[in-house]
Amino acid sequence: MLPMLNWTRTFVVAPLLIAGIASHAQQAQTAEQVIAAMRAAAQITPAPNTVDTIKEGDPQTVVTGIATTISPTMDVLRKAVAAGDNLIVTHEPSFYNHLDKTDLYPNDPVLAEKMKYIADHKLVIFRWHDGAHTRRPDFIMEGWKAKVGWVDAHRDPGGPMLYTAKPVTVAVLAEQLRKATGATIVRVIGDPKLVVTKIAYAPGAPGADRQIKTLERDDVEVLVGGEIPEWETISYVWDAKQQGRHKALILMGHYTSEEPGMKTVADWLKTTLPGMKVDFIPAGEPYWLAR
Repeated sequence: MLPMLNWTRTFVVAPLLIAGIASHAQQAQTAEQVIAAMRAAAQITPAPNTVDTIKEGDPQTVVTGIATTISPTMDVLRKAVAAGDNLIVTHEPSFYNHLDKTDLYPNDPVLAEKMKYIADHKLVIFRWHDGAHTRRPDFIMEGWKAKVGWVDAHRDPGGPMLYTAKPVTVAVLAEQLRKATGATIVRVIGDPKLVVTKIAYAPGAPGADRQIKTLERDDVEVLVGGEIPEWETISYVWDAKQQGRHKALILMGHYTSEEPGMKTVADWLKTTLPGMKVDFIPAGEPYWLAR
């Protein structure tokens, strides 16, 4: 005699299973849809001249996973492919110039190999630069706060982030930041024995005008930034030191100064796009120190 089936349980489980499959199917999104969702969640309307566009790949590609990074280097692309991520969200350019123009280097073998790898693996490269900075709070600055432990830091509207530290020498501060970020090279201009408490953070390459105006402030003794040509802000702080002024500059490198922010973007995406696979893939530091 056959056992009686639990028909009630059978008919309850089946619809739930079907609903689960349908829900999973609904999660499939194209790169274009994911980017639109990112902008909507961050409450950002891109400006007409924004650099935040798809640089390579088909916008209709169904996203299998997202990789955020500071720069889509070859190693980052390889790691993304290995992880099953086909939408690369990068903060910095992919093709060696701000506007990602690929016609600047015709027949260049390095560019050609990178473009072929992207095409062969059906990757989509999207730049998230203006949006990362426009969103409030700024993704990049929030990432830095978390990375170096400046939990009480605050940002001036449209200006640098300010942090008040316990009295510390410039040399010790630079070493603290080096250890926190894992940087190989940190360049310091100013008296290493200068004791400071008033610190400003302006990452990337905002330009000498903004950097020097920050250093002019009475509430800034040391500026922590990314990079600048040596004949600009570096020369300014060099002169300030030789005049005996209470100013110093710590340059972390462009990527090092902003990369933590792209981890913050990855963490945000995991809550913004539930069910979507999201990875942060650090590019790391391009420099090594000759000894």
